[in-house]
Amino acid sequence: MQMSGIPFGTTDWSEVETTEHPGVTGKAFWRTRKFGDQRVRMVEYTPGYLADHWCVKGHILLCLEGELHTELEDGRTFVLRPGMSYQVADNAEPHRSSTATGAKLFIVD
Repeated sequence: MQMSGIPFGTTDWSEVETTEHPGVTGKAFWRTRKFGDQRVRMVEYTPGYLADHWCVKGHILLCLEGELHTELEDGRTFVLRPGMSYQVADNAEPHRSSTATGAKLFIVD
């Protein structure tokens, strides 16, 4: 990840507009900022959320609250709890997220 041309700044995430993204079940609420080529998001999944697609975008993801289940297309599964993260490169391993309880995430991609 090359970051350049981004001056120092702060973000009050409560002031960033929320967009709604439905899953197969449940919803995701994104607060998104762009810094150069980097997208930075605060994402909240409602209880019962299941992503509606296999994602091939690379991310660095930190679980802040709740519990996130991530399934890879090859069948492996991982559980993130607060303070845990994962990282995956673009086009490396298709993955999708779900949560029974809800989750709040900080994501850089």
